[in-house]
Amino acid sequence: MKWTIPNILTVARLIAVPLLPLAYLIFDRPTADWLAVVIFVVASLTDYLDGYLARALKLESLFGAAMDPIADKALVLIALLLLTGYGGLTAWIILPAAAIVYREVFVSGLRETLGDKARALKVTKLAKWKTASQMVAITLLFAKGVLEYGGKSGDVWVAGLGVLLLWVAGVLTVITGWDYFQKALPFLREDPDA
Repeated sequence: MKWTIPNILTVARLIAVPLLPLAYLIFDRPTADWLAVVIFVVASLTDYLDGYLARALKLESLFGAAMDPIADKALVLIALLLLTGYGGLTAWIILPAAAIVYREVFVSGLRETLGDKARALKVTKLAKWKTASQMVAITLLFAKGVLEYGGKSGDVWVAGLGVLLLWVAGVLTVITGWDYFQKALPFLREDPDA
């Protein structure tokens, strides 16, 4: 692996993922919530930057292609785990979070099964919107903890918008997951003539 800027950003995101739960283990709330917001926002920005820089500077690598989606999925899944644990086990958070977790595992399994044929599962614009809505929703839901435990008003509005965007992400997750499955289905047939 070459230590290019995109690869450094990907590694930084991989390191940031375990910092999220550590923030809640080491610090009380709202300090942990503040740290979660900062860690998550910075890590989310590296998600955008590493891919953009890799393409713009022609620094795409096998390491980046392998580690970037792992870092993205780990970041989102750990954040959702924390939000369901600390935000309360309500259906308003659990259902879209479960859809997101299911889709991420499902699509990862499809890509692994397809191997080289996984190139047919290109990231769509809708999948990028899904990612953006996930990132904003998770940021807002972490920010709710800052406001709620910090004695500031506005936590209800922030939480409401966060939950709404999480549902948008959940719906987009189901749609894009189905799209990936349809694109993968021809490669999964046992009989190529079927």
